[in-house]
Amino acid sequence: MKITWLGHSGFRIEIEQAVLLVDPWLTGNPLFPAERRDEALQGATHLLLTHGHGDHSGDTVQIAKKLAIPVVGIYDLVTWWQEKEGIDGIGFNKGGTVTLGGAKVTMVAATHSSSVSGEAGPIYTGTESGYMISGEGHTIYVSGDTDIMADMGWMGEYHKPDIGILAAGGHFTMDMKRAAFAARKYFDFRKVIPCHYRTFPLLEQDASSLREGLPGVEVIEPEVLEPIVV
Repeated sequence: MKITWLGHSGFRIEIEQAVLLVDPWLTGNPLFPAERRDEALQGATHLLLTHGHGDHSGDTVQIAKKLAIPVVGIYDLVTWWQEKEGIDGIGFNKGGTVTLGGAKVTMVAATHSSSVSGEAGPIYTGTESGYMISGEGHTIYVSGDTDIMADMGWMGEYHKPDIGILAAGGHFTMDMKRAAFAARKYFDFRKVIPCHYRTFPLLEQDASSLREGLPGVEVIEPEVLEPIVV
């Protein structure tokens, strides 16, 4: 299994027979090298979205059309794009599980907001979400944009993820200290990968507070397009 950061909250996850592009905001992403776009997209089988904000969904429709692969995510957004853009999609909701190339993907709660920009203002795109992705003997928790929530208690107990991909840049999501608290209190991770940081000066620039708050856990600060092999 390989987990590759695409900058901000974007990831390429190669698991079972699936190559999942999670929140693929590439165009305009300050951390993503535009000249390596084809490398990031090569062999992708599905696009997996946590919510509609442009710094997560920005390139989704374009990639879906170019590669002829489905968008997977909250029913409201996916079905709207199917009707409006003519893309293929798999829309589902909290508690639902879909099988993507042999990997089991369950949608779980997050606490944030979700919209895209419209001519008359923001357009509601369904609720924000996170995912539990299981395959090859591992379960990855992709938190999506969120703060700490009590729901993390049952999510950790029920799904038992060993890898956490946690939005931890602060301002729009929990920061590194809050992410460390959530991971320590609600989960038993072996590895934690922070995201939604370093992109802008407004966000946290390193994961030192996360690492300090998680003794005994391997905290991996990812580098863009450098695979983490699990």
